[in-house]
Amino acid sequence: METVVSGIRSTGNLHLGNYYGALQNFIKMQNEYNCFFFIADLHSLTTHPTPADLHSNVKQVLVEYLAAGIDPEKATIYVQSDVPEISELYLYLNMNAYLGELERATSFKDKVRANPDNVNAGLLTYPVLMAADIIIHKATKVPVGKDQEQHLEMARTFGNRFNRLYNHEYFPEPYAFNYSSNLVKIPGLDGKGKMGKSEGEGNAIFLCDTPEAIKKKVMRAVTDAGPTTENQTKPQEIQNLFDLMKVVSSADTVAHFDDLYNKMAIRYGDLKKQLTEDMIIATAPIRDRINAIAGDADYLRKVAAMGEEKARASASKTIREVREIIGFKKF
Repeated sequence: METVVSGIRSTGNLHLGNYYGALQNFIKMQNEYNCFFFIADLHSLTTHPTPADLHSNVKQVLVEYLAAGIDPEKATIYVQSDVPEISELYLYLNMNAYLGELERATSFKDKVRANPDNVNAGLLTYPVLMAADIIIHKATKVPVGKDQEQHLEMARTFGNRFNRLYNHEYFPEPYAFNYSSNLVKIPGLDGKGKMGKSEGEGNAIFLCDTPEAIKKKVMRAVTDAGPTTENQTKPQEIQNLFDLMKVVSSADTVAHFDDLYNKMAIRYGDLKKQLTEDMIIATAPIRDRINAIAGDADYLRKVAAMGEEKARASASKTIREVREIIGFKKF
């Protein structure tokens, strides 16, 4: 059975983009592959969260993983920092990662432009830690979006470099993997790009949002003055609302509002009201499970401990073999 690895940074609540773009695939994968799904709290340290925020964010992602349908009996769910072998492999890979290639990483250059006062070594070596996350379990399949393809290519580079350096075909090559060729991309409510936490809370519908919060956010979504000719191409901010509706509403509902738009009879208030109702219905089962699981501290500790044990069993085997390949042998 092939191994799948993926993780989500512990930087706050999960949103519809995480659910429809990633978690739904995870739920399918856990039935067919050896899956490791982790909470990337080490990665989140690049933005210097407080200890209280770090702990609550990790807990929230764990709760929402479970509420979304990831089964700890089928997949290994673990907290990244609970597996110190990842940090050890990160160190070994860093010894053979070169400054030039790390500085050329698109994500690093983007972070430097966005946060010029926080250019830390963790940001520079972020792709190395991501590589360690993947190859510690010798994964061959990694569900990632377009924005992570360069990191995955770097993971292959670091694994292959280790193999060549020590003349040992040890790490397999991991490749991007998704069930569907038509990846679901969930747009945000700001009228621009994809839904995300970094664009502000008003841009994203979180899985734990109350009906009142969903209504408030959707009603504030960016729109325009309306179509000026029949059958005109929708501007991005309007297309975004229709794309969201395609995810949570029935095909008949989407067709109804599409027809109104094409006839210049659309009222955005009505569209937003319908979108709000359908989002509330779509998220209700997950929201109910989040509220039920969040208060069950014993269950959360049990899941985290079980995940740690399973993840460390896999990771420690890799580290034992890597240490021997490198030459760290006991006398």
